[in-house]
Amino acid sequence: MAPDLRVLFCGINPSLYAGATGHHFSRPGNRFWPTLHAAGFTARRLAPSEGRTLLEFGYGLTNLVARATASAAELTAAELASGKGSLTAKVQHHRPQVVAILGVGAYRTAFSRPSAVIGPQEELLGSALVWVLPNPSGLNAHYPPTKMVAVYRTLRLAVEDPPP
Repeated sequence: MAPDLRVLFCGINPSLYAGATGHHFSRPGNRFWPTLHAAGFTARRLAPSEGRTLLEFGYGLTNLVARATASAAELTAAELASGKGSLTAKVQHHRPQVVAILGVGAYRTAFSRPSAVIGPQEELLGSALVWVLPNPSGLNAHYPPTKMVAVYRTLRLAVEDPPP
């Protein structure tokens, strides 16, 4: 993370694999890096070990919950709610333009928004706009790659060319 990012991508929590490697979205089969590239956020597909390179483009990475698990389903509602508090503090300190929560179920629980859907949200987090994007985990079968890329691209276009 860094101050004044265009987008702060917020995963739910690290997988056991990511926890072991120390790199966001590093589990084989995770679709974050290919999706980010295909949606036009990066000129090439970055490897998880290149995550800090995102800062050069005005993007950053964090998680709602720091505890690594085999599946985000192992997290409790209390952990997710506590994660919202930690994320709010990070956002107030670093002031990103947009916070993109990667997982609608986690967002619904952490933010007490049971009917939230993918896309921009009405609420702000600090002064940041909030978007909910599909969880890029390979375990998320609800979003095939082409649909996931389209949703991520919508955010990129909104950030690059905001409406007047």
